[in-house]
Amino acid sequence: MLLRRAPLLLLWGLLGSLVPGGRCGSPRHSLRYSYRRVSESSRFQFFSVILLDDQPIARNHHHTNAMELLVPWMGAEEKKNLVDLERVFRTDLEWLSNFSNQTEGLHTWQAILGCELREDGSKGGFLHYNYDGMDFISFDNKILRWDAQPQAQKVKEKWDNEPWRSQRNKVYLEEMCIERMQKYLPYQTESLKKTELPEGKVTCKVVNDSLEVLICHAFGFYPREIQAIWMRDGEACKYESLHRNVAPNSDGTYYVWISIEIDPKDRNHFRCHLEHEGLVLKEETARVRRILSEIVATVGIVPIMMLSLILIFFLTYRQWRRLRRKLCHVVENVPLPQINRSPSTDDTEDETQSQRLP
Repeated sequence: MLLRRAPLLLLWGLLGSLVPGGRCGSPRHSLRYSYRRVSESSRFQFFSVILLDDQPIARNHHHTNAMELLVPWMGAEEKKNLVDLERVFRTDLEWLSNFSNQTEGLHTWQAILGCELREDGSKGGFLHYNYDGMDFISFDNKILRWDAQPQAQKVKEKWDNEPWRSQRNKVYLEEMCIERMQKYLPYQTESLKKTELPEGKVTCKVVNDSLEVLICHAFGFYPREIQAIWMRDGEACKYESLHRNVAPNSDGTYYVWISIEIDPKDRNHFRCHLEHEGLVLKEETARVRRILSEIVATVGIVPIMMLSLILIFFLTYRQWRRLRRKLCHVVENVPLPQINRSPSTDDTEDETQSQRLP
């Protein structure tokens, strides 16, 4: 029985060794909305994008000016909710643009809002308005007040005197946004049960005869966590590498690139090193297949050994039965000794002697 269970125990131990260690707390999740109004004189364009855990799930199509869903699990009801929310902040951005009398030249107004679930289980919300890429005014949902830059003081005074606006923002950031995120997460988890390997590519940009820039691209990978570094002769070039933040693709994957300035003569000494969960799983899968093949080879020998033992046992048992029958036959054919009765006139003595003989 132990021999039969050994491959299963080995396989169970192997799979157990591949399970990653537990982490304290829960993963961090976020739902973020970005609305942007770009105006120039009397013309303007409006853009919006909604991201769940930095993955775009919906956006405003600037050609058709309609909300476009990017994930299959969002239905018509969710689309209507997104359109209603977009209408609110589109109105706010238009009001800010007119209130500030910034009608000449190219200007950008942006509203960024959302909520998050942190690793320790706490919740948070945020709402910021930016002007030309700079902070303009932000909402503090804890004290229901607005924090404004000097150029936004008039806006702060007006909005602080509108309790309904502050209450609306607080309810959405602390309740509705969290509820929607918790509703979206199971769908996202189910649809993103995948691991995409990063595709690496290195390009070279010549600056002059003594300077080149090597750029390492990693794209099309999921999940987001990745480590990319330039190596020189096996040593990490941590301080020489210029990193760019990991950014999402429209298909739910990510990309990143890092660059390094080198002397063209040393080009062959540099290598781009990537570490990603998909690459680890690929190596582990190969290891599992190799060990499983060894297990299969071992299990293939076991039946032969068992059959051999059974055959030996059967032959031994058969030989033992033959020997036993032969011994019994010999015992049964042993002639009994002849018992001679001596003549006696005493019948009692003959009877006693007859009783003793057996």
